[in-house]
Amino acid sequence: MKINILDEHTSLIESDRENFVYQKELTERLDELNGDFNQEVLNEIVLWKVNRYVSFDNEIIYQLNTNIPSIKDINDLKNRELTGSILTLLLKTKGIQLAMASTILRFKNPKVFQIIDQRVYRVLYGKPIQLTQINESSRDATIQKQIEIYVEYLIKLREKSDNHNIPFAIADRVLYNFDKRINKQVNIRQ
Repeated sequence: MKINILDEHTSLIESDRENFVYQKELTERLDELNGDFNQEVLNEIVLWKVNRYVSFDNEIIYQLNTNIPSIKDINDLKNRELTGSILTLLLKTKGIQLAMASTILRFKNPKVFQIIDQRVYRVLYGKPIQLTQINESSRDATIQKQIEIYVEYLIKLREKSDNHNIPFAIADRVLYNFDKRINKQVNIRQ
């Protein structure tokens, strides 16, 4: 079955932009976050994503809150060193994979970061996302590869959202809805 991707020949409809319904109350609370992250906030983000608990090292919490410039204050991906260092810390945490790390960054600064998602990836690239699980023997190389995949994904997502007049801060949600509508007959793990 053919996967439909978002390109110059496809159009979004209003429900793609407005009907993101997932843990409504928690989503609204997380969208309104404006202060520092702590273990409680990170727990809520993890629960929002996968409904499980992860214990975060104090160094990660410190880095999320106090880097100069901080993740919250950057406006674009030009500071890839900061993005890479935060992602590396997150991905080295037991129980955190790229989808969760991107979710944490998205709630910290949705102007720059969005959730890497199977559906959105499929809309952007026309194929399923292929991520290698992090294991001890190739940990650093695998983490580096995942960071590269995520940064490329953000660049492509920014391009598509600009081309289709989608506010970047909600691009992951809009394209998630788009994929659910357009590709509802296509198995997500094809």
